[in-house]
Amino acid sequence: MQTNPHHYPSASRRMVTFGKRGMVATSQSLAAQVGIDILRNGGNAIDAAIATAAALTVVEPTSNGIGSDAFALVWVKGELHGLNASGPAPKSISCDAIKALGYDEMPAHGLVPVTVPGAPGAWAALSERFGKLPFEQLLAPAIELAEQGFAVSPLVSQLWEKAEKRYGQYGTKEFSPWFAHFTPNGHAPKAGEIWRSPDMARTLRAIASSNGTAFYQGSLADEIDAFSRQHGGFLRKEDLQAFKPEWVKPISVRYRGHDIWEIPPNGSGLIVLEALGILESLGSEPADQVEVLHRRIEATKLGYVDGLNYITERSAMKPSVEQMLSSDYLSQRADLIGKNAIDPVHGNPIKGGTVYLATADDEGNMVSFIQSNFEGFGSGIVVPGTGISLQNRGWSFSLDPTHPNALAPGKRTYHTIIPGFITKDNQAVGPFGVMGGYMQPQGHVQVVTAMLEDQLNPQAALDMPRWKWTKGKTIEVEADFPNHLALALARRGHDIVKVADSISFGRGQIILRDPETGVLQGGTEPRTDGAVLPW
Repeated sequence: MQTNPHHYPSASRRMVTFGKRGMVATSQSLAAQVGIDILRNGGNAIDAAIATAAALTVVEPTSNGIGSDAFALVWVKGELHGLNASGPAPKSISCDAIKALGYDEMPAHGLVPVTVPGAPGAWAALSERFGKLPFEQLLAPAIELAEQGFAVSPLVSQLWEKAEKRYGQYGTKEFSPWFAHFTPNGHAPKAGEIWRSPDMARTLRAIASSNGTAFYQGSLADEIDAFSRQHGGFLRKEDLQAFKPEWVKPISVRYRGHDIWEIPPNGSGLIVLEALGILESLGSEPADQVEVLHRRIEATKLGYVDGLNYITERSAMKPSVEQMLSSDYLSQRADLIGKNAIDPVHGNPIKGGTVYLATADDEGNMVSFIQSNFEGFGSGIVVPGTGISLQNRGWSFSLDPTHPNALAPGKRTYHTIIPGFITKDNQAVGPFGVMGGYMQPQGHVQVVTAMLEDQLNPQAALDMPRWKWTKGKTIEVEADFPNHLALALARRGHDIVKVADSISFGRGQIILRDPETGVLQGGTEPRTDGAVLPW
């Protein structure tokens, strides 16, 4: 990738980072250092990803935890592998059961939206299949961070304080363990304040010594079950025992001579691929900066409304992934893009909050890994004495039984977290990801187009001012988004809203490998506390 864009410029906040033997990029410098140490001690990129992910549950609990879900794309020996470690809804749950509790839609917090957490299973599955070092060694740094404590980073402290206010609105006892664990001094920790969790250390040690089985079959599963029963939740030990991460075949589209890869549904990566497929169908981009932005926004909107309408557990999807990515359908969607903004409506292709990390090693292995509690700390539920904060992924389910993503026992919901990967001529180019709820597919489109169309390096691609479609013709843009472009888009019918807070525009990392020299180049998000560390 080159360093000079041929479309609208952005003042780069950081220089791109180069490395020779390995690289780790993620949202917390302490976690990135953990991954680099693993590489230096003989581990591979998969080992580094697992260790980094475990450390992130400790140092960035505002976005993920031991009770998270996870997805991964792993490049090993010339082949890309996908891992779906998102857990299903409990077997005892149903639309009628939720409505009987007085809800018209899935609640955001509490035990009701908790589905089976997949992250510990993902760590164990990755280690078993591709790791080099012992699993216990990989979790040791996270255990040390939890026991000895760490200085809380600035952005994490802000998000922690917001979560304290969010969960403080609930007066029920099921939220009390969250406050006991995460605000032991009566308040969210400030930036630079030391925070530690002996409970998380004990839990991580149990997961490490059992290769993850303690979480799904042992004492930890018993504790999760007991707390869920006590407070009217649906999750049971039987649900945990039945869980297995699923190895899946990644899906892709061609874009500007490269293959862009995502995890198949129930993940929302299909949105990214549809948007890029629409842009590819439109042909070469014009020189007009406004037309370029307009096209990218419209393609993303069209992909998104399709995704929100159709994506769910893959076995329950109608239409199929293949139908949604067919050239005929992508051309149909591309034909809808004119000079002015449209209010997007889903098509019919049937014929008839989160942490991200990227790692690379000197063996050629590369990992794109993401895990999340969904919104902030997730459900606001912490299992007492364990430090396990449970995700609220079931919040995405619909209670409309006719909706494709309707809640059902044992079903996996539409999932926002998506790792991305780029290849060219069957060779790895590298992993990329942008965390941040419903911003993620939009962030993927923006960094991919910035690198492959605008010829930006990874850091410059992440530095670019971002836009975000929210609904209809409404586009939010960052405060430093160029005014002349915002005004020009508004003249085309886009409802442009400038937003001062950049956190909502996603936080990403990218690592690319030069196919000729093997040199790595990486970037990390200027909107977070992240780091990209080379070796």
